[in-house]
Amino acid sequence: MYSLAIYLYMLCVNIAALFNKKARLLKNGHAKTYKILRRGIKDGEQYLWFHAASLGEFEQGRPLIEKIRRNCPQYKILLTFFSPSGYEVRKDYEGADVCCYLPFDTMLNARKFIRIAKPTMAFFIKYEFWQNYITELHRNNIPTYSVASIFRPNQIFFRWYGHKYRNVLRCFTHLFVQNQQSINLLNSLNINNATIVGDTRMDRVLQIRQTAKKLPLCEAFCQSPASEGYTIVAGSSWQPDEDILIDYFNNHSEQRIILAPHVVSESHLAEIESKLRRPTVRYSKATPETAASAHCLIIDCYGLLSSIYRYATIAYVGGGFGAGIHNVPEAAVYGIPVIIGPNNRRFREARELIEQGGCLEIRNSQDYISIITHLTTDAPFLEHASQVANDYISANAGAVDKIYKHIF
Repeated sequence: MYSLAIYLYMLCVNIAALFNKKARLLKNGHAKTYKILRRGIKDGEQYLWFHAASLGEFEQGRPLIEKIRRNCPQYKILLTFFSPSGYEVRKDYEGADVCCYLPFDTMLNARKFIRIAKPTMAFFIKYEFWQNYITELHRNNIPTYSVASIFRPNQIFFRWYGHKYRNVLRCFTHLFVQNQQSINLLNSLNINNATIVGDTRMDRVLQIRQTAKKLPLCEAFCQSPASEGYTIVAGSSWQPDEDILIDYFNNHSEQRIILAPHVVSESHLAEIESKLRRPTVRYSKATPETAASAHCLIIDCYGLLSSIYRYATIAYVGGGFGAGIHNVPEAAVYGIPVIIGPNNRRFREARELIEQGGCLEIRNSQDYISIITHLTTDAPFLEHASQVANDYISANAGAVDKIYKHIF
């Protein structure tokens, strides 16, 4: 059944590639994988293989990659992605010696890939449970690790019909999981080679905060003599988030907003601008003077958001009115309260921050008005929420050191 599903998915991608850019990138990227491997893999070298589905998973694995590079220069790094949104952004990542797409999880691909790559160890980040690849690694006695994984009762491994899929979990040398629930679920399957280490994202966001870029345009926007009140940084926003944010912004002159939409297309940027009723400028077109006079700064490029949060009084992380929220720790690491939408149940750090008071959930525009009013008129409340966010990140860091010490 699993293999049939893979082949059907491959067929769908090949059809979609005729008219969809992302599918075309995926298809073309897979076609180049073995050429990249044969050119990049050097005889006599030891390669540690890290696989991340996309950019988010890569960021979780990145601190471990970089710690190994610093401490174990005898190893080379092979980095693979499945999604174009990961590979196309990080294909030139200097921490990897070889970087390519991972072909679809067929038995033939798994055998061919591992035969050429000859990894010394393999690391799969978070939700990556590629049945044929992991089984083939196990068959070849290659140590294989699951990093920052998290398990829930509704996953197929724990269903009555999930017997065959459970076997992939038994192929791991060790599973480094995020929480006790994951340990309990694995133990229920008599899988005991697992350790709670927490989420490597905490190490990554601390690393990002330490190296955050100074952005003169954002500084001009926030430090203008005309700037009064407070600044919201809204990251990875979607249209439902933006409707709530913009409606409030248009009617409250004390609020300034840096808006970084998830979709940076001309049509979406124009849609946002059409709804704004106060002075606005796009980041790519701004000067220090125009940024200082604007009330809304629209970030129309990628790669800056993790540094931009440092300029916020309050952060808003988008996605909670759609498929799910984006990266809450990326904002919370700066010691600021984070507002999110209701679709956050699958995100452990968001739920824990809500319980502790560092993250605040809204379900509609009235909730947003109430929370913003509370944060901006009650200084002790703002201070407490900020401190909770800061302390949560610090308390949950250290996963990378635990993993490293266990393996090396």
